[in-house]
Amino acid sequence: MIPVKGYKGQKVAVLGLGRSGLATAAALQAGGAESLLWDDSPESRAKAEAEGFILADLTRSSAFDGVAALITSPGIPHLYPVPNPIIARALAAGIPVDNDIGLFFQSAASAEWTEYETPPKVIAVTGSNGKSTTTALIHHILQVAGRPTQMAGNIGTGVLSIEPPLDGEVVVLELSSYQTELARALTPDVAVFTNLSPDHLDRHGGMGGYFAAKARLFTLGGPDRAIIGVDEVEGRFLAGQLAQGAADDRVIRISSGQKLEGFGWSVFARKGFLAEWRRGKQVASIDLRAVSGLPGAHNHQNACAAYAACRSLGLAPKLIEGALHSFAGLPHRSQLVGEKGGVRFVNDSKATNVDSAAKALQAFPKIRWIAGGLGKDGGIAGLAPWLSTVVKAYLIGHSARDFALQLGDTPHEICETMDRAVARAAAEAEAGDVVLLAPAAASFDQYPNFEKRGEDFAAQVKAIIG
Repeated sequence: MIPVKGYKGQKVAVLGLGRSGLATAAALQAGGAESLLWDDSPESRAKAEAEGFILADLTRSSAFDGVAALITSPGIPHLYPVPNPIIARALAAGIPVDNDIGLFFQSAASAEWTEYETPPKVIAVTGSNGKSTTTALIHHILQVAGRPTQMAGNIGTGVLSIEPPLDGEVVVLELSSYQTELARALTPDVAVFTNLSPDHLDRHGGMGGYFAAKARLFTLGGPDRAIIGVDEVEGRFLAGQLAQGAADDRVIRISSGQKLEGFGWSVFARKGFLAEWRRGKQVASIDLRAVSGLPGAHNHQNACAAYAACRSLGLAPKLIEGALHSFAGLPHRSQLVGEKGGVRFVNDSKATNVDSAAKALQAFPKIRWIAGGLGKDGGIAGLAPWLSTVVKAYLIGHSARDFALQLGDTPHEICETMDRAVARAAAEAEAGDVVLLAPAAASFDQYPNFEKRGEDFAAQVKAIIG
């Protein structure tokens, strides 16, 4: 646990008692603060009370008397579409509002760091797609290199639940826009921006607010090294704002598809090969085509981001290359579930929007595509340019019929349920085909989350292939 600094002897309110909320309350108390907890859910309040925490009804008009700060969970809106009433009351009273990410950066460094031979470092990864894979890949490379490392944030462990970093340790954080938008402190040593595509726009008041939330990771804390995906205009703008010029190698530009030779430091992938360029010369090259855990151009972008982050720490290209080959990938993200008769079954249940589904459809040449769920605005109309790889679509969930109307001449079948979709796709697949779950939709019509949807797909596949 990271004890929170700066609130010793003070009252701090905690709103939202999920995993991060309870961890935050415990870390505050470990730092000498008195944490006052509240959640709209009676079940969550009962759980917190059973664990010995003090509850305080933050809906009362006097709830913030003597309170030094309000710490809120990421999922609770503080601005758009409308502020949570409790957060609005705190803001009106001039009480600072923060989250666990801000508390982590405020509290992670300790007096022992001055005695360490190599002070710990923090790598923080944000972006629309690829955050989790990039974060896990950096963590994996560091493990292979023998560097002490912990992974936390939007993936796995809450940031305040990790152990205090040791000599030479690297903490790798995945940070969502919900987390970066509100944190009052953001000071990573290395910050990574993978890409940007429309998502969570209601929460951020539009695309500009969404980008601004991501950009705070770079503009607020001033990382020593910024790794920026420049395949979208926002990334190019951010890189330009951070660098003193094209030769400034404090900014490492990355791309999947573009050749980036005119910069102080760049890493890019084209036609399956990763290349690193520094000061006008190529210094390394890696063939990504045989890296089974990172299929497709979108994963090659993730590889570029992780490679750049690890190179910025001084790791050798050959070491990183070997670690790429031993990376198994993450569950529900281009995950190979099984293979039979030359047919591969790939679980990309995390592809919950059009942009991530488009990347999945570009990763394989012959696809039997399982899609559908709770569709988002616009449905799958934006996927039209990439449907040429789809042999047939098998549609499930609430939006199955709406999706069918947007598929044009692409063969399709409305299956409604996962078991029928997998069975039909497996029965019709031929050697060389990939049966791909890339829903392009949320899961909440049939499943509590994308993980459960992916697990159902995997279970259905295993029942068929044995």
